[in-house]
Amino acid sequence: MLRRRFLRLSLALVAAGWLAGCTAPQTLQLDPKRSAAVPAAGNGQAVTVIAADGRDGEVIGTRTGSAMSTATITVHAHELMPKLQREAERAVREMGFTPTTQRAEGRPHLTLTLDHLGYERGKSRPVIGESRLEAVFVAEATNGGTTYTGTYTSRRTQSYAVRPDKESNTRMVNDLLVDGLNRAFRDPELGRLLAR
Repeated sequence: MLRRRFLRLSLALVAAGWLAGCTAPQTLQLDPKRSAAVPAAGNGQAVTVIAADGRDGEVIGTRTGSAMSTATITVHAHELMPKLQREAERAVREMGFTPTTQRAEGRPHLTLTLDHLGYERGKSRPVIGESRLEAVFVAEATNGGTTYTGTYTSRRTQSYAVRPDKESNTRMVNDLLVDGLNRAFRDPELGRLLAR
C-alpha cells in the first residue's frame, strides 16, 4: 500500500515536472555564423556597416502556439545584434571592402536589418507536432545617391514527437539565421553597388 502511494506520488511529480518544462519560457542565446562564400567586388574601399533590429519585439513566439501562453521564446536584441554586426562586417571584408561603423559623407553604406524572426506551432498530427520558423533580413546598400534593397526570407518546418527543448530551439533558430545571412551576402548586387 505504501509502495503504491509512493509510486503514484513519483509519477505525479514526473508529470508535473514535464508539464512545467513545456510551459517554461525560453531565452535563446544565438550565435549565427555565415557559412556561404561571398562574391568579391571591392578594392579595399571603406564601407559603413550597420546591423539593426527591425522586429516588433523580442518575443519571437511561444512553445505552445497560443498567443496568450507564458511559454514564450525570446531573443534579446542586445545579445543578437552585436553578433549580426560581426557577421555583416566579416562578409563585407571578404567582399574586398574595409568595414567601419563610422558614417562619412559620400562613403558607401550597408545596413543589414533583421526585419522579422518568428516561431509558431504548425499543424499537429497524432503524436507528431510541428514548429514553423521564419526569418526575414533586409539589406540596403547605398552609394553615390543610388540605393539597392534586397529582402531575404528563410523558412524552416520541424516535426517532432517531443516538444523541442531550449537547446533544440537554439539550434533551429541559429540555423535559420545562418541561412538568411547566406542568402543576403550571396547577392552579387550588394557588392556591385558598394564598389561603384
